[in-house]
This record gives sequence, structure tokens and C-alpha cells, in this order.
Amino acid sequence: MQYKVVNFSKICGIRGRNSIFAFDVLQFKSYEALPGLFSPMFARIVQAVNDVVWSPALVVLLIFAGLFLTVGTRFVQVRHLPEMVRSLFSRKAGKGNGISSFEAFCMALSGRIGTGNIVGVATAIAFGGPGAVFWMWLIAFFGAATAFSESTLAQMFNFPHKTVFRGGPFSYIEKGLGARWLGIAFAIVCIVGYGLSGPTVQANGMSSALGNSFGIPPLWSGIALVLILGLVIFGGVKSISKVAKVVTPFMALGYIALSLVVIFTHLGAVPHVFAMIFKGAFGADAAFGGILGTTIMMGVKRGIYSNEAGQGGGAIVSASADVSHPVRQGLAQSFSVYVDTLLVCTATALMILICGSYNVIDSSTGEILVASAPELGNNYAGFTQAAVDTLLPGLGGKFISIALIFFVFTTIMAYYFYCESAIIYLFQGREGKGEKIAVFLMRAAILGAVMFGALKEADVIWQIGDIGVGICAWINVVAILLLSRKVFSALRDYEHRR
Repeated sequence: MQYKVVNFSKICGIRGRNSIFAFDVLQFKSYEALPGLFSPMFARIVQAVNDVVWSPALVVLLIFAGLFLTVGTRFVQVRHLPEMVRSLFSRKAGKGNGISSFEAFCMALSGRIGTGNIVGVATAIAFGGPGAVFWMWLIAFFGAATAFSESTLAQMFNFPHKTVFRGGPFSYIEKGLGARWLGIAFAIVCIVGYGLSGPTVQANGMSSALGNSFGIPPLWSGIALVLILGLVIFGGVKSISKVAKVVTPFMALGYIALSLVVIFTHLGAVPHVFAMIFKGAFGADAAFGGILGTTIMMGVKRGIYSNEAGQGGGAIVSASADVSHPVRQGLAQSFSVYVDTLLVCTATALMILICGSYNVIDSSTGEILVASAPELGNNYAGFTQAAVDTLLPGLGGKFISIALIFFVFTTIMAYYFYCESAIIYLFQGREGKGEKIAVFLMRAAILGAVMFGALKEADVIWQIGDIGVGICAWINVVAILLLSRKVFSALRDYEHRR
């Protein structure tokens, strides 16, 4: 396979979210970018804005929010862990035309689980060592409280629509904070970030992987993805939820099952791997002591980007669920963070570490500190492929490509739903022909972005989308903190009623 690896400042910078922009770290390259599509000056401006939006301040804000909400909810992600699982299978409350809690859970999970669960985790290990996995777990733990809070608020401030209930950050920003202008701004940047740029990145990664592993021309893989996605998204939210509740569990469980088989074939190495993770997390391992700061930052960022807590997508889906109490859906979405990071990301990490298919690089010098698999160099996707090859020799690349098909398909499906809900919010109170036209155009734009991404790559487009999603995170997290008292009150009410 051919890869284009970006410079260390990009890899270790704040950019590179889980399912949207994991390919800022590693971009599958088989076709030309688009020279001349954007001027160098415009590209530099976009890069500068992107660096500001995704500065370390955003990481600090997300960590602070997770800690604050964890304490404020009295560690809801621990106290109500059994209730999280039960809430997935709760019956509809019969309040209106909504989807089930399980369908909402699967739709949100499909947006969380993406290409970064393979490449992003490998990159965290490559630059942070095994200890980065511990910090990824820790951030997922606190992120579960953020996901609980935003999803509970989405339920509290949702609104009825002829399709299903709708809502999300734009709705609770308007109704909870009385700032409609900010809700509109959130909806617009949501459409730009998730609708126009996200599908481009996902489709590019999938078409390149299929071309490299199976020799499938990107035109054909793009057409196939457009046709399948078109059948689903033109079927509406009910079609999306039905597909999600079948494909997403199959996708996640299948990936985890294969990882378990790989792990069991190297069972004797498990204690040593966990020792490496915990020793590396605190600089107790001499091999990684000099990169402790990078270890922490890579793990923290990987956890933030992977679970997406606080970035608004899960809240948009949660608003559509028909549940008996807002907290029920908050608990379900909190559990989705655990599934994404503690199960799927951990599956990737353990396969790589147990099989020794990784190298650790000092980001400041480029020096290889640990060369467990020197033949792989800085081929991060190859880390996971090599691990699978120990079980299925020669099939690692094909397995990763097949996994990417499912990851990309379900992720773009979730992105579309986010955008459709944003459009419906913008037309709230003025439903009719205008809304229908806007939704149709959004569907066509997403399918067009998929085909574009399958054939071409344009880094500026990805960065524009990254800016949009980053702005969403800034707006949403601040709104959650300002409305946190309502979350705490709802949780007390729920516990009183039980």
C-alpha cells in the first residue's frame, strides 16, 4: 500500500478527530490531490484558523467539562452502569413519533466508530507508546459524563416533527439559553463540518483502501457507496435507524470478536502488555520515560476524538428517541462512549501491543525509540494489519479494508442524520416545500461529496470541515456547562422516581 504521512506538527497537533479527520494523521494516497482548486493563500488562512479552533485550549475545555460534569452528576457513569445497559432495551414511551432508545444508541455509535478506531489508535501508540492507551481510557471515563449531559439536554429540549422528534445542541441553545442566533450558527457549522467535508474524507479512505487491497477502481467503489447510501438516506430516518441497529452491532461485535481471537492466540503476552500500559502511562518504563508528556497528550486527544463527547453528534440523535425520561437516553449515550473507546479502540490497541506490531517514535526528533516492527516504519495502518496477519497470514490488509467499508458506511449515514436534523431545525415553524427542497439538496450534496472523495483528495476541504466541527465543540461544551444545573436536576428527579 502507498501512504502519505504528514509532518510531526500535524500528527501531534490538536487536529485529527476520530471518525472525520483521522486521515490528517495518515492519508491513503492513490490519486492526485486537486492542485489549483484553492490558492496557497487561502489554504494558509484555513490552516491558521484550524490551528486556532483546535488549539490546546479546546482540549482543556473538554477535559474540564468532563471532570465538572462527573462530579456534578456524582459519578453517574459508575453509579448507573447497570441502568445504562437496561436503558438500551427500554420500550418506547409512546409520546409520539420517535425511534427506540436502542436505535438512537446504534445511530450515535455509528457516528463515533470510524476510521480513526484503526489508524488513530495506532498513531497514539506510535507517538505516545503503550501508556497512551491508559490516558485514552481515562478520558473516555470522564467523557461519558459529558455524553450523558448533552444527550439528557437534547431530550429535555427536543421538538416534534412529522418524521421523528428532533433537537440537539441547536435546540437546547435556543430554548435553554434563549440564544436562537447561536443555535442557528451551530446548525450551519454542523452542516458544513459533518455534511460537506466529513463524507469526502471517509469516502477517500475507503476507496483508496479498496483499490490497494482488492484492485477496485475508485470510480466503482464510489458509485457503489453512493448507490447504497442513497437507498438508505432517501428512505428517511426510519430507514437509517433500522439499518443502524443491524449493521452497527454487527460491525462492532465482529471487529471485537476477531481482536479477541488474535489476543487469545497470544494469551501469554497479555499480563506483560497491561504492565507496559500502566508503567508507560506514568513514565515508569525507561524506554518511554522521555516522552511522558507526549504519552499523556496523545492518549488524551485520542480519547477525546474517539468518543466525540461534547461535540454534539450524539445529542442530535438522542433528541429523536422516544423514552420515558430524558435521563434514560443520557445513560444510553453514556454507554456508547464506553463501547467506542473501552471496547473498539481497546481492541485495536491490544491487538497491536500483544502482537508487537508497532514502533514508537519521538515526535520531537523523529528518532525511533522502540522498534518492535522495524519493517513497518511509520505505516500506522500497517500496525493493525500486521497484527491480524499473525492470525490470518496475508489477509490483514483485506480485513482492514472490509472493516473500513462498514465503518465508513455507518459513519456517513450518521453524518447525514445530523445534517438533516440541523436543516429541520432551521425550518422549524416553516415546514413545507422549502424544507423538503433543502433536505433533498442536502442528500444530493452528501452523495456528491462521497463521489468526490472517492476520486480525489483535497486537504483544504478536510480542514474546512475540521473547523466547522471544532466550532461546534466550542459552542456545545460551553452551552452544556451553562445548562448543567438542569442536567443535575433531571438526574435527581429520575433517581427520585425510580
